[in-house]
Amino acid sequence: MIRSFDGTEPQIAESAYVDDAAVVIGDVVIEPDASVWPNTTLRGDHGTIVVGEGANVQDNAVLHEDAELEPYSTVGHSAIVHDATVAERALVGMNAVVLDGSHVGERAVVAAGSVVTEGTEIPPSTLVAGSPAEPKTELEGDRLAETADRYVSLSKEHAERSERLE
Repeated sequence: MIRSFDGTEPQIAESAYVDDAAVVIGDVVIEPDASVWPNTTLRGDHGTIVVGEGANVQDNAVLHEDAELEPYSTVGHSAIVHDATVAERALVGMNAVVLDGSHVGERAVVAAGSVVTEGTEIPPSTLVAGSPAEPKTELEGDRLAETADRYVSLSKEHAERSERLE
């Protein structure tokens, strides 16, 4: 479902993929090649939500308030990003929570189930885990950062091959 709120309509790039079962409301910008998967909620009623170029928001995730996903970042299944920024090529793992005023650095990873508390700055290329999330190790290489590239390809497949059954 895509709908306006208080006169503001979502802006969705033609090459973006938004699943029919996603909910996109109000002040939301979805840039080229980004993808928003089933049962995801992007609720732009109290701030702008930006899903950057090639970024992906996976099944059941929630973005609210001033949430920004920079290019080619990933928000995993059932994760929450609330009034926070996820930098380029960073990954928020499944069921993780990133809270108000936090910044996940470029190519950083928030481990599954972790909680990034308000105002936390996660350095680039760092794995954080736990509740509250704490640095565990520095990351090398691009294995996880390439997740977004795979999702750009997968979204094209879904756009081309899926058909609605009524």
